[in-house]
Amino acid sequence: MTRRVLIVEDEPEVADLYRGYLSGTYDVTVANTGAEALDLVDDTIDAVLLDRRLPDTSGSEVLAAIRDRGLDCRVAMVTAVEPDVDIVEMGFDLYLVKPATRDDIQSAVERLGTRAQYDDTLQRTASLVTKRAVLEAERTPAELRSSPEYEELVDTIDSLQSEMDDLASAFSPDDYRMLFRDLGPSSTSESA
Repeated sequence: MTRRVLIVEDEPEVADLYRGYLSGTYDVTVANTGAEALDLVDDTIDAVLLDRRLPDTSGSEVLAAIRDRGLDCRVAMVTAVEPDVDIVEMGFDLYLVKPATRDDIQSAVERLGTRAQYDDTLQRTASLVTKRAVLEAERTPAELRSSPEYEELVDTIDSLQSEMDDLASAFSPDDYRMLFRDLGPSSTSESA
């Protein structure tokens, strides 16, 4: 299945450039305003490349509307706006500062796809692990050993954990560190 990408960019030349970078691999749609983007974005869109400065609204308002709708697409801000602390409150997945090269754009969409797959697999695995824990707390080991459903559950969990390992290996080292970094300051930054 071809992933769908929505490019939200008010400069038609830049939008066409990004479309050219992605066409052939992805199903690409372009919006030149925030209003147009909000008309086009729905649950069939997998990734959004979103400019922060649009003629009719800000990219952060478009992003907030996407998140408020509960859409499960991944969003990369692709913008000339240097990041500041205001980004802390924004619900994007990646932030690219323009100018963005072909490699930047292609890599961003690939990374968004990997993150989406990982998130889905992680959620499914967590749900099944919870079910396994409940069964193990409420049933004897003998009852569980004689249950084909329990064995299938364990096999599915093992398979999903292997899939997560494979997906995690697709992350760049920076992505992986961002996903699993400590919430507090690192010991290396404290000692530096």
